[in-house]
Amino acid sequence: MPQSVKRLLRFVRAETVLSVAVVLAVLSAFVVPPDAEYTGYIDWETLALLFSLMAVMKGFQQAGLFGCLGGRLLRRVRTSRGMLLVLVFLPFFFSMIVTNDVSLITFVPFAFTVLTMAGQRRLMIPLVVLQTVAANLGSMFTPMGNPQNLYLYGRAGMSFGALCGLMLPYVAISGVCLVILVLVQKSETIQHVQVDTAVARPGRLAVYLAGFALCLLGIFDLVPPLAIAAVVAVYLLITDRHLLAQVDYSLLGTFVAFFVFIGNAGRIGPFRDFLVAALDGRVELVAVLASQVISNVPAALLLSGFTQDWPALIVGCNLGGLGTLIASMASLISYKQIVREAPQLRGKYFLWFTLCNVGLLLLLLAAGLLL
Repeated sequence: MPQSVKRLLRFVRAETVLSVAVVLAVLSAFVVPPDAEYTGYIDWETLALLFSLMAVMKGFQQAGLFGCLGGRLLRRVRTSRGMLLVLVFLPFFFSMIVTNDVSLITFVPFAFTVLTMAGQRRLMIPLVVLQTVAANLGSMFTPMGNPQNLYLYGRAGMSFGALCGLMLPYVAISGVCLVILVLVQKSETIQHVQVDTAVARPGRLAVYLAGFALCLLGIFDLVPPLAIAAVVAVYLLITDRHLLAQVDYSLLGTFVAFFVFIGNAGRIGPFRDFLVAALDGRVELVAVLASQVISNVPAALLLSGFTQDWPALIVGCNLGGLGTLIASMASLISYKQIVREAPQLRGKYFLWFTLCNVGLLLLLLAAGLLL
């Protein structure tokens, strides 16, 4: 097999969602040939905000801020149950600010270190499963918690408080469920856990805080997102090209490809009519089901072109992050790290992950009927 084909296959395996999105965009372009309307497909402001947030969060992560805060919280912990509460609720609360994927990239390896130091590696599977669920559930609360919220928040024209208020009951119920799931774990006395993490110099942290403040101003429509992205890009181009290169450009590319596909799909009568009919009165359910197959970010992008029921779509795509392993792409981060750390546990992890996610999904869907 030629090397070029091997490289292409490796890329498709590594970036499956992006690859599918590009194929759909290209195929749709054969049905709807490129014309002037293509220029209106792409939501450049959402892309600009997403790029800026990802860059700033990478900066915080590399600066060691999250690990330092987590280490300080663990200093007073004396039982394995207390340790679990800290390690589960770190991604739950931080994901509201720094996104679910950044939370998992930061706190899952951190958890491995803590478990080893405390002699509690037996808790690896329940802890990482609960951390993953916590990151996906906590991120529902804010526009910057995950990519689909940021996109739908902009499309819906909601206020910041309206989105938080919409998701607050689900997040509150999720928090209670996480506490219960931790408390049912057997508790043991553990040795003192002292995690030393290096933190960047104050000046560097101040720059990232300023960048985050700029992103918030963009979310609140006080500063143009394109201007924020330009400032972030130019600053990193001059001072930290390595960090600039680490931004998840494949996610940005996925958004662009789906924007093209959705724009074209909306101009294909039979397909548009089918989706509009499927969504009529069933937006939340269809969003949940679609997320199980294509993950919640593509589901949000796809369905947003065919409904104006933004609250139902936001709730459906957020709850849809529970369920299958691919329902939220952030969940794959934890799975890959478990496979790397303890490959013999992958089957057991997958079983526990599925049971926990499906159970919580059904519970929150039932709670939604009462809200």
